[in-house]
Amino acid sequence: MNRFLRVLFSTGWVLLLLAGLAPLRASATHLVGGELELQHRNGNNYTLRLNLYFDDVKGDPGALDREISAGIFAKNNNQRLGNIVLPLVSNTFVNYTDPACAVGSLRTRKLVYTRDLVLTPGTYNSPDGYYVAVERCCRNSDISNIVAPEAAAQAFYLEFPAVVRNGVAFIDSTPRIFPPLSDYACRNEVFYYDFGGDDSDGDSLAYDMVTPLNGSTSVQFPSLPQVSPAPYAPIIWKPGFDTENQIVGLQSLRINARTGRLTVQPAEQGLFVFGVRCSEYRAGRKIGETRRDFQLKVILCPTNATPQLLVNNPGSPTAYVPGRDTLRLVPGGNRCLSIRFTDPDPNSRLTLSTRPVNFSTNGPTFTTSRTGTVRAAGAPDTLSATLCFPECADSEGRVFLVDVIVADNGCSLPRRDTVRVAFIATQPPNVPPLLTTSFPPAPSPPAPAGPVVVRVPVGTRYTATLAGTDADGNPLALTADAQGFGLAAQGMSFTAQNGAGRADATFVWDATCANVTPDGLLVRFRLTEAGPCTPRNQERLVRFEVVPLEDTVAFRPPNIITPNNDNKNDFLSMPDLPPDFCDRRFAGIQIFTRWGQRVYQSPERNFSWGGGGAGGVYYYLVTYTDGRKFKGWVEVIL
Repeated sequence: MNRFLRVLFSTGWVLLLLAGLAPLRASATHLVGGELELQHRNGNNYTLRLNLYFDDVKGDPGALDREISAGIFAKNNNQRLGNIVLPLVSNTFVNYTDPACAVGSLRTRKLVYTRDLVLTPGTYNSPDGYYVAVERCCRNSDISNIVAPEAAAQAFYLEFPAVVRNGVAFIDSTPRIFPPLSDYACRNEVFYYDFGGDDSDGDSLAYDMVTPLNGSTSVQFPSLPQVSPAPYAPIIWKPGFDTENQIVGLQSLRINARTGRLTVQPAEQGLFVFGVRCSEYRAGRKIGETRRDFQLKVILCPTNATPQLLVNNPGSPTAYVPGRDTLRLVPGGNRCLSIRFTDPDPNSRLTLSTRPVNFSTNGPTFTTSRTGTVRAAGAPDTLSATLCFPECADSEGRVFLVDVIVADNGCSLPRRDTVRVAFIATQPPNVPPLLTTSFPPAPSPPAPAGPVVVRVPVGTRYTATLAGTDADGNPLALTADAQGFGLAAQGMSFTAQNGAGRADATFVWDATCANVTPDGLLVRFRLTEAGPCTPRNQERLVRFEVVPLEDTVAFRPPNIITPNNDNKNDFLSMPDLPPDFCDRRFAGIQIFTRWGQRVYQSPERNFSWGGGGAGGVYYYLVTYTDGRKFKGWVEVIL
């Protein structure tokens, strides 16, 4: 009797369990596999999810749990931190990659159990991390690679880090492995499938094969009121199978450590259990893992021959030879490949596709039909298609590679033939258009981000002209883009006459006090061309500022007056005061003795003060409505 059953008997649970679980014994062989996920929502709130895969052909619907128990434990001492009941929230079928390849003996359901939970920093702060586990029995009885499969259970396992590290919140969502497979493999045929996952935190993911876990449940007790802590017993491999050879063949089951792509070429028919682990790393340190326990069915499939593909050089019946030929695609030249493809199998439906190898844009496209059926009644033995590279394809002097692929509709996976085409492509030349304006010239050398400045006196109209020309005759368009305001709202207008090879425009601004801003008004004028592969647009960035109607001369008031009626320096006046400008207006002048006694004041800009009849040094204060002040002194000599 195992440790957990002894606990059950000692606590009086057994009678209740035997009564509750007895109906499940007849339908115990139904589990295909599953995996756990723990996803962060916000703050300390997370969602725990179990994806459980159920055999819809051999499994009894009565064995579908409406809820399932999970346990959370500390990794360093296996201390139980929580028991969580996960209700069933979703029950859907797992789709075949190609529904036409479906077989009646293989049909899988995906059952999703989930619940929200709170992971508080005061509890989940161990640097060794934590794990979640779910235990359930039993597996299918006809599994080929493990001992006593009818009595083998499953333990679904996930590790996650503490939610706080060095006193700072440590946010992590575990990887999501996707998608599950409902496909089967064919004996002696290469089978591949993407078990790669994603991680919302951007952590690095690594994959490896692991032995599936058995856990503590059994045929007698397919589920337990609470999950037991680790360690969990692994399944027992049959002779000839192990962790590195979970499905044996010409190529044993392998997973790409970086991409999560499964590959196998099985040698025998049967149903095979396998386990995959996805570990996540942050800053070079492992912080968690999730495991998927699953099974793959291998059947004897009808013989499927590989389709055949022949690619001809542009404008030539000569076959393209991979590894020897490199296409040179030049402006005005033939940029199309002729393709012939066939398949030895009757009634085979073929599809052509392309896959860029070392580039991502401006790939070739098929200009004729790329699908068809061969060797059927009324169908040809060989199909043809045309693949053309766009005129704007440009490899910038490098050799680009593109795979031309033909695939049949064989099951469970299509067979393919691939021709890798190397090419160097050149775009048609394009002379940049010329933009001329009546704006002040840009600084030399021009600074792309630096605008030229146009200062317009308040109350006047400013007019500028723009012209664009293009030697290639491409269509041109002139536009004005106000940066953060509307042109009309600031008294500006822009009209353009656009056309092929030439565009003209006029910009008009009526500068008023309403247009005064601290940083001026920024407008980006653009000349854009249409038609060429790589437009070479031009632009001017201009900042418009409203200034006073007359430029201000240096303000230098007199500092001596001699009021002796000789008509020379008899009065203090300030004709050179800064002029009024919009909200900036002259407010007044005050004159004080050295003891602070005010002896004169005036609100008039053209004031005139004759000294008040007493000699000495006086101090003046000139103020404006915008808060600007001018201070100084003047000596009165009688």
